[in-house]
Formats: sequence, structure tokens, C-alpha cells
Amino acid sequence: MMFTFHAMKLDVPESTWARSMRKFGMCASHLGDFAPMIDWEDVRHFLAVAQSGTLSGAARSLKVDHATVSRRLAALEAELDAKLVDRLPRSCRLTSLGRQVFERAIEMEASAYGIVRLAKADHAPLVGRITLSAPPVLVTHLLTERLTRFRESYPEIRLSLSAQAQRVSLSRREADVAVRFVRPDETSSVTRKIGTMAFGLYAHRSYAHLAAPQRWEFIGWDQTFADTPAQSWLLGIAGRRPVVCELTYSSEHLIAVRAGVGVAGLPCFMGERDRDLVRIDERAPYFARDIWLVVHSDLHKTPAVRAVMDFVVDVVSECPSLAIQ
Repeated sequence: MMFTFHAMKLDVPESTWARSMRKFGMCASHLGDFAPMIDWEDVRHFLAVAQSGTLSGAARSLKVDHATVSRRLAALEAELDAKLVDRLPRSCRLTSLGRQVFERAIEMEASAYGIVRLAKADHAPLVGRITLSAPPVLVTHLLTERLTRFRESYPEIRLSLSAQAQRVSLSRREADVAVRFVRPDETSSVTRKIGTMAFGLYAHRSYAHLAAPQRWEFIGWDQTFADTPAQSWLLGIAGRRPVVCELTYSSEHLIAVRAGVGVAGLPCFMGERDRDLVRIDERAPYFARDIWLVVHSDLHKTPAVRAVMDFVVDVVSECPSLAIQ
């Protein structure tokens, strides 16, 4: 069994349906018997340009070079004998026809991903690759520690853990199963609340100002999470006391607290198991994030997907600090 970890957004590789579309093409039915053969890869590159607004942005998202995007876009326009994109000095703008083609291309993409999901749901039970996306704090401090158990139970499942702070698209198959701190609103998903992650204020036992709350110095979140509920909660407690350090993830906050930098708001399941930390100011306002498990409705009965979902539920339920509230 293999485990693959990703720190950034999952890149969806060319799959069977993409290769098939490229090989056989798709007929533009409104042109009848003289329909051109449209290469799906050309359409995929056009979609990336339309969504990013630049050739370079499309190249980054597809992990190809600028020249490849330009060549694919030109090939699609040549095949259709129509201009889809105006290439401006610093951006790309869809033409009127380009906007119409974009809407149809989105539908094609959604249908294609739907085909892949149906095929995946029909695979042999408890076999194959399943991608699980979850917030970094849960991947690093909870799920990864229990992977051996999953491997022993399901040796034929290749679990790909993706530590994602941003929301991923299940419809676009950026993940098969996702864990989120915000209740999902996709109509095509099956959702379940599986826990609650409470936060508390923590400092190292040797923190110089531990006994002098008026002198506490705080560790906050950087601009990545500047507008999040967690940051608002922490700043409300800090008041006029200084924030002396800003970091991105709770893992980094934990390291800073251990180093005696100051006081941080940590998930209680992290703070409680570190004997060198103490929870302070029990009167601080309660703050917690609900933990949601979500899967696309096409996949939720697939045996391998169910195995991953059950694994996540079991791991969360075994941690008292994450009990549903």
C-alpha cells in the first residue's frame, strides 16, 4: 500500500476519459456530417485560460509551459474556425462566442467527471486509489498517526492524503472524500457532521509572563487566515495586548508556544496531549469549529470510499476533545 501526501492543491491528471476524448474526438453535432473532430485536451486548455484569465495562469494550473497552452488554444480556434479569446497584453478575455463555448465546455467537463465517478463506483471493492482532503491540522496531528491501522485493514487501497486549507471540488474530482470546517452546500454531495474541534488558550509552562495575564503576548494567524473566525476570536481575547508573531498553521503555532514565544489559540486536542503546555484563562469565550465529512453522492456507496469515510469517523470519534457538541 502506498501513501501520497500533498501540501498544495491536488492536480487532477489526465484520466481515461480525457485520453479517450483526445483519441476519438467529439463531434459538433450542429455541423452535421462535416463536423470537426474536437480534441478534448484543446478544450481543457481553453477552460484553464478562461478560468485563470491568463495564459501563464492556465499553464501553472495545468502544470505545462506557456507555449503548450498557447498552441492548444490556437488549435481549438483553428478547428472551430472561430476566435474564442482576445489576447491582451496582460490578460486574456473571452469573445462573445468564447463565453458561449465556455459554458458548453463546463458542461462537458462536468459530464466527463461524472463518467469517471460512475466508473470508479463500479470498481472492485476495497481496491484502488482514494484521495482524502482534510485541513492540515487534522492531517498532521490526527489522521497521519493512524495510517498504519488503515493500511493493515485495507492493504489494496492506496490512500492519498491531501492537506488542504482551501476547499476542494468533489465534482471536479480534486478529492474523493473531504473533511471541512465549514458545512458543505453542494447539492450533489452527501454530508455528515462527525465532530467539533474546540479551541483554548495555551502557553508553555516556562512562559515568562504566565502568571501575569496583563503582559501576555499573543501568537496570531497571518494574512492567509486574517479574516477567519479563529483570528477574530483570538484578537477579541488579546484586546490591546500585543500580537508578537503571525503564523499560518496550527502546527506552527504549537512550535512557537513550545519555544515560549507567547500565548496561542490551539485546538484542544493538540494542547491537551502536550505535557509541557498549560491551558490558561478558562474564562475565555468558547470557540469551536464543526468537523464535516463530505463525499460526492455518486461515490458514497463505493466500498473503498466507504472504508476511508469509516476510517475518518473512527479516528475523530476516538478523540474525546473532538466530540460533537
